[in-house]
Amino acid sequence: MNKTLVGCVFGLVFSAAAWAQGAMPVMELSAGFHRIEAEVAANDQNRQLGLMNRQSMPLQHGMLFVFPQANTHCMWMRNTLLPLSVAFIDADGYIINIEDMKPQTEDNHCARKPARYALEMNLGWFAQRGIKPGSKLSGIDKAPRPQ
Repeated sequence: MNKTLVGCVFGLVFSAAAWAQGAMPVMELSAGFHRIEAEVAANDQNRQLGLMNRQSMPLQHGMLFVFPQANTHCMWMRNTLLPLSVAFIDADGYIINIEDMKPQTEDNHCARKPARYALEMNLGWFAQRGIKPGSKLSGIDKAPRPQ
């Protein structure tokens, strides 16, 4: 390969990586001593895109959906390739309920009480760690304000 082509390929790869990392902010949360690195979907565009079309997600990673107001929000899995578990969370960081979701379905999975947040993790992540409704997430108070 010539230097120009290598430079163009490197530039495209670097730009794509920078865009992917910059597309949504990332924040750290914790559930007990379990650390979570969460991408934050705090605007309509990012909440609608969510984890669609992703082939994999690292074990301790997830996506935090920040809603403009507490409500009985629902999630679905259209165009989402990964099996996920979602925890609906109140404004104080307490888990309301956890639902398991099958990939590429349009079944609604809803908060049982008004939720301000939803955290999607790989399927079974919460259960494998004994994290249940009533558990509190730390760091959620640092989430960006929704747009």
